[in-house]
Amino acid sequence: MSPERRTLALTLRDVVREPSADGSERVVLATDSGDVECRLHAAVHGDAAVVWVFGAGGGLGGPAGGVYARLGQALRPSGVTSLEVAYRRPGDLVPCVLDTLLGVEYVVALGRARVVLVGHSFGGAVAINAGAASERVIAVAALSSQSAGTGAVAELAPRPLLLAHGTADEILPDRCSRDIYDRAREPRRLVLYADCRHGLDQCRDALDRDLTAWIHEVVGQSA
Repeated sequence: MSPERRTLALTLRDVVREPSADGSERVVLATDSGDVECRLHAAVHGDAAVVWVFGAGGGLGGPAGGVYARLGQALRPSGVTSLEVAYRRPGDLVPCVLDTLLGVEYVVALGRARVVLVGHSFGGAVAINAGAASERVIAVAALSSQSAGTGAVAELAPRPLLLAHGTADEILPDRCSRDIYDRAREPRRLVLYADCRHGLDQCRDALDRDLTAWIHEVVGQSA
């Protein structure tokens, strides 16, 4: 069985939440297989959330100068909670999908029943697989995504899929997202940013605008 088709689960043992100076919270999801570090941007109201996942290097950095943290804060006033997930075993697809699914279930436990997944690079494959595996997920966005490990992409339908890629990506060429798009089903959207590289820094403002608008769109459609 291929990694993206395996179904496993983590057992959540404990949750630790600590406030941060920037208004976010450090969240540790303690499981039977190790701790999953997260950053939470909690909205006061609303039942929607975004779970953000990273590339093969893991951590809580992210593309486009920290777009996850930036949009996580910006989305709060509109009632959208955000959770950034740092993998236990970065670069290992199945454990990373499990960490993402745990993040999904955590925000659902907070009362956010409608979840959008966003992943960058390797995280695009993680988001696609986690989206295919969870009925809680209403939409998936993959940024500068690899095509490897995305065989489940057709299973996302009828949930929306956004693919965004820079045409000057020096690590994963934009043909990766074009390949995923060709294998996906509607509704699907492909956005190519001219002269933008893998980290999406050159198209930061356009990405912020397009990703924010798309998140509001899919959350509004599922209301």
